[in-house]
Amino acid sequence: MSIAEIVFATLTGLIAGAVFALVDAPIPAPPALAGVMGIVGIYAGFKLVEHFELVGAVADAIPF
Repeated sequence: MSIAEIVFATLTGLIAGAVFALVDAPIPAPPALAGVMGIVGIYAGFKLVEHFELVGAVADAIPF
């Protein structure tokens, strides 16, 4: 992931958030910090499993 992608994603989010506020619509994201941190936790957990190369480990262990 490059810095340009991060900046573009951040700017896109800022513009989308501004548009939602301007038209007085609820944002399509958790309104509280706890909800945002939950999303960050899901991402971090996924990346940890990838880092330790455990992707599919549980699925592979289930006999079908």
